[in-house]
Amino acid sequence: MIICPPAAIGMLGGGQLGRYTLVAAKLMGYRTIVVDPDPAAPAGVIADEHFVASYDDAQALDRLAAECAVVTTEFENPPADALRRLAARVVVAPSAEAVAAAQDRIAEKAFLAGHGFAVAPYTVVAGAGDVDAAVS
Repeated sequence: MIICPPAAIGMLGGGQLGRYTLVAAKLMGYRTIVVDPDPAAPAGVIADEHFVASYDDAQALDRLAAECAVVTTEFENPPADALRRLAARVVVAPSAEAVAAAQDRIAEKAFLAGHGFAVAPYTVVAGAGDVDAAVS
Protein backbone atom coordinates (compact mmCIF):
# COMPACT_ATOMS: atom_id res chain seq x y z
CA MET A 1 0.00 0.00 0.00
CA ILE A 2 1.31 3.43 -0.93
CA ILE A 3 -0.06 6.45 0.89
CA CYS A 4 0.80 9.69 -0.88
CA PRO A 5 0.63 13.29 0.29
CA PRO A 6 -1.53 15.12 1.15
CA ALA A 7 -3.06 12.13 2.97
CA ALA A 8 -3.31 12.42 6.74
CA ILE A 9 -1.12 10.46 9.12
CA GLY A 10 -2.59 9.96 12.57
CA MET A 11 -0.62 9.43 15.74
CA LEU A 12 -1.61 8.24 19.20
CA GLY A 13 0.67 10.14 21.54
CA GLY A 14 2.23 13.52 21.15
CA GLY A 15 5.70 13.31 22.68
CA GLN A 16 9.06 14.50 21.40
CA LEU A 17 9.71 11.45 19.19
CA GLY A 18 6.32 11.95 17.61
CA ARG A 19 7.23 15.57 16.96
CA TYR A 20 10.30 14.46 14.98
CA THR A 21 8.14 12.09 12.94
CA LEU A 22 5.57 14.80 12.25
CA VAL A 23 8.24 17.29 11.15
CA ALA A 24 9.42 14.79 8.52
CA ALA A 25 5.86 13.95 7.45
CA LYS A 26 4.92 17.61 7.06
CA LEU A 27 8.07 18.28 4.98
CA MET A 28 6.88 15.54 2.62
CA GLY A 29 3.45 17.14 2.34
CA TYR A 30 1.37 14.94 4.64
CA ARG A 31 -1.31 16.28 6.97
CA THR A 32 -0.81 15.22 10.56
CA ILE A 33 -3.28 14.59 13.35
CA VAL A 34 -2.38 13.76 16.95
CA VAL A 35 -4.46 12.36 19.81
CA ASP A 36 -2.93 13.23 23.17
CA PRO A 37 -4.50 14.34 26.46
CA ASP A 38 -1.88 17.06 26.98
CA PRO A 39 -2.80 20.32 25.22
CA ALA A 40 0.92 21.22 25.20
CA ALA A 41 2.14 17.88 23.80
CA PRO A 42 5.26 18.51 21.65
CA ALA A 43 3.83 16.75 18.58
CA GLY A 44 0.37 18.13 19.15
CA VAL A 45 1.49 21.74 18.94
CA ILE A 46 2.92 21.26 15.42
CA ALA A 47 0.25 18.87 14.09
CA ASP A 48 -2.34 20.13 11.64
CA GLU A 49 -4.92 18.96 14.18
CA HIS A 50 -4.57 17.94 17.81
CA PHE A 51 -7.45 16.10 19.44
CA VAL A 52 -6.95 16.74 23.15
CA ALA A 53 -8.43 13.51 24.46
CA SER A 54 -7.46 10.33 26.27
CA TYR A 55 -6.07 7.49 24.20
CA ASP A 56 -9.22 5.44 24.71
CA ASP A 57 -11.72 8.23 23.93
CA ALA A 58 -14.08 6.56 21.44
CA GLN A 59 -15.16 9.82 19.80
CA ALA A 60 -11.57 10.99 19.26
CA LEU A 61 -10.52 7.58 17.92
CA ASP A 62 -13.45 7.43 15.50
CA ARG A 63 -12.68 10.93 14.26
CA LEU A 64 -8.99 10.03 13.85
CA ALA A 65 -9.90 6.92 11.85
CA ALA A 66 -12.27 8.90 9.64
CA GLU A 67 -9.70 11.57 8.82
CA CYS A 68 -6.51 9.52 8.40
CA ALA A 69 -5.12 7.12 5.81
CA VAL A 70 -2.88 5.47 8.42
CA VAL A 71 -2.39 5.67 12.18
CA THR A 72 0.72 4.89 14.20
CA THR A 73 1.84 5.24 17.80
CA GLU A 74 4.32 7.61 19.37
CA PHE A 75 4.97 5.49 22.44
CA GLU A 76 5.06 1.82 23.37
CA ASN A 77 2.04 1.65 25.66
CA PRO A 78 -1.08 2.82 23.85
CA PRO A 79 -4.17 0.84 24.79
CA ALA A 80 -4.33 -2.21 22.52
CA ASP A 81 -8.13 -1.90 22.48
CA ALA A 82 -7.79 1.61 21.04
CA LEU A 83 -5.62 0.24 18.24
CA ARG A 84 -8.17 -2.52 17.58
CA ARG A 85 -10.93 0.07 17.35
CA LEU A 86 -8.88 2.11 14.88
CA ALA A 87 -7.86 -0.95 12.84
CA ALA A 88 -11.50 -1.71 12.10
CA ARG A 89 -11.58 1.48 10.00
CA VAL A 90 -8.02 2.48 9.04
CA VAL A 91 -4.55 1.00 8.53
CA VAL A 92 -2.75 0.82 11.89
CA ALA A 93 0.93 0.08 12.46
CA PRO A 94 2.10 -1.43 14.68
CA SER A 95 -0.85 -3.76 15.12
CA ALA A 96 -2.80 -4.04 18.34
CA GLU A 97 -1.55 -7.61 18.71
CA ALA A 98 2.11 -6.54 18.43
CA VAL A 99 1.59 -3.78 20.97
CA ALA A 100 -0.28 -6.08 23.36
CA ALA A 101 2.54 -8.66 23.19
CA ALA A 102 5.19 -5.99 23.80
CA GLN A 103 3.29 -4.75 26.86
CA ASP A 104 3.32 -8.21 28.49
CA ARG A 105 6.91 -9.40 28.95
CA ILE A 106 5.89 -13.02 29.52
CA ALA A 107 3.75 -13.11 26.36
CA GLU A 108 6.51 -11.29 24.47
CA LYS A 109 9.17 -13.85 25.44
CA ALA A 110 6.85 -16.76 24.66
CA PHE A 111 6.03 -15.27 21.26
CA LEU A 112 9.69 -14.70 20.40
CA ALA A 113 10.78 -18.16 21.59
CA GLY A 114 7.89 -19.75 19.71
CA HIS A 115 9.06 -18.09 16.51
CA GLY A 116 12.68 -19.23 16.75
CA PHE A 117 14.26 -16.12 18.28
CA ALA A 118 17.01 -16.56 20.85
CA VAL A 119 15.63 -15.70 24.27
CA ALA A 120 17.67 -15.68 27.47
CA PRO A 121 16.54 -18.26 30.02
CA TYR A 122 13.80 -16.90 32.26
CA THR A 123 11.32 -17.99 34.89
CA VAL A 124 7.92 -16.50 35.49
CA VAL A 125 7.65 -15.19 39.04
CA ALA A 126 4.02 -14.45 39.84
CA GLY A 127 4.40 -14.11 43.58
CA ALA A 128 6.79 -14.33 46.51
CA GLY A 129 6.45 -18.11 46.64
CA ASP A 130 7.88 -18.42 43.13
CA VAL A 131 11.15 -16.66 44.02
CA ASP A 132 12.70 -19.65 45.83
CA ALA A 133 11.84 -21.97 42.95
CA ALA A 134 13.25 -19.49 40.43
CA VAL A 135 16.56 -19.17 42.28
CA SER A 136 17.12 -22.91 42.72
